[in-house]
Amino acid sequence: MEINSDDGVLRLAFDRPAALNALTMETADELADEIEAATPEAYDAIVITGNGDAFSAGGDLESMAETPDSSKAAYERVTETFGRVVEAMLECPVPIVAKVNGDAIGAGLSIVALADIAYAAADATFSCAFVRVGLIPDTGGTVILPHIVGLRAAKQLAFTGEFFDAERAADLELINESVPADELDDRVAETVAGLASGPTATIGMMKQAMHENMGRAWDDALDYENLLQAQARTSDAHEEGVTAFLEDREPEFE
Repeated sequence: MEINSDDGVLRLAFDRPAALNALTMETADELADEIEAATPEAYDAIVITGNGDAFSAGGDLESMAETPDSSKAAYERVTETFGRVVEAMLECPVPIVAKVNGDAIGAGLSIVALADIAYAAADATFSCAFVRVGLIPDTGGTVILPHIVGLRAAKQLAFTGEFFDAERAADLELINESVPADELDDRVAETVAGLASGPTATIGMMKQAMHENMGRAWDDALDYENLLQAQARTSDAHEEGVTAFLEDREPEFE
């Protein structure tokens, strides 16, 4: 994985272009390590993309061929690698943007779904392809995909493994927007600049509230929302936002 950080942005690029950025266990570990370590104090945003022509073709089939000795070993192997990626992305307090420069297949599609914001090149292709190799969607596929595209659409994508284009991905809200390939960098940069100008820790609290409340009853969800709002109301970001409003200027968040 290629890792760069400058101007408060952590950029993570899958870097196996000859293999269409197929994901090995080692790549999953590295991705989880970087996201777990990211904090609002260090970064305003994280951008995940792929080098070469693909975002990611999903799990590396050659490494999958090394079948674990038992179901327990398989469980531990998945939990400690791709499972870590899911938890890291869902819990990360820094907003994550997926720059889908090319095909996003299997676990690649799941990572796009886990990102907070996603833009894709118009010529990118998507598939929840796990069924094609006799697997169920992982890397959070059965968890996050139904929340984003709806249960019926998620079942169709998972049961059939069909391929679809970026326009349909946008219609399904798997991505925020399909963008001409030569405009993708600028569109992502524009979004990252907007995130950088905002209160990163507060955005992290928004994400935390939305994710934690997905499975909660209304009364518990609202109580949790009120708890986080109480924390936000006593933050420096809120004080600066109110002061800027009263002084008729743009806020300058740290």
